[in-house]
Amino acid sequence: MKSSNFWIHPAALLVLVPTLAVATAPAQADTLADIKARGTMVVGLDPTFAPYEFTDATGAITGYDPALLEQIAKSIGVKIEYRQMAFSGIIPGLVAGSFDFTATALNVTAERAARISYTIPVSQSVNGILRRVGDTRVDGSDASKLAGLSAGVKQTSTPERVVQETSDALVANGAAPINIVSVETTEQTVTALGTKRVDFIVDDTSVLAQIMKERPGQFELAGELGATDYIAWGARKDDTALTDLLNEELRKLKASGEMKALQEQFLGISFELPEADFIPSAN
Repeated sequence: MKSSNFWIHPAALLVLVPTLAVATAPAQADTLADIKARGTMVVGLDPTFAPYEFTDATGAITGYDPALLEQIAKSIGVKIEYRQMAFSGIIPGLVAGSFDFTATALNVTAERAARISYTIPVSQSVNGILRRVGDTRVDGSDASKLAGLSAGVKQTSTPERVVQETSDALVANGAAPINIVSVETTEQTVTALGTKRVDFIVDDTSVLAQIMKERPGQFELAGELGATDYIAWGARKDDTALTDLLNEELRKLKASGEMKALQEQFLGISFELPEADFIPSAN
């Protein structure tokens, strides 16, 4: 009977192993090619963040970011399909490949930059403090005056992080913490403020200006909290071709003045925005 055993020269293994590694290496994503092939860009969005993105009286998605996106889609000859979801699901959904990219307003942070690629900034964010009219207990002139009060913020947002950092600093200095109430939407933070579930809310000042415009006489600004951040869109790390295209189109809108006009239309202000060195360093 012949033996079934056989011998492989050790040198042959050196050839087989790298060959196997090449065969199993993942292919680089080419979402841009997919977009052009299907003629549609699938965009993740949380349409509860007026004036950046929201639904109008007819249920249509509108706002500053969708207006920019419409110009880009027209330029490259594709349609837009929105995947609507809570803000807390935007980055996980992007990383998981649930949509092509996100045009929801994302504050640029080092932590997020480790997970996704940012486009060049489309706006600038300053976190404001909104209180009920006449509630002088809420005073944003000094963070220590917020100790022991309750704040409403959106889950996984930069305002949530800023309020948490402020609360931690208060505790470290022997003061009472801020009671943080995290919810899914901006509207829920406003409801919490109006019903006195929280003492104040923290969000982008342009968002708070829209809230005061829609509810005159109910709320007022009580100061700012945290540093100024840039706002951008996000793509997956390996989608360099798509990120490059979005940046190219955004630069065109800046050069033509259309971005500035849309900022003034929706945000009531325009910004001079950088195109490099805008991502903060990790601590």
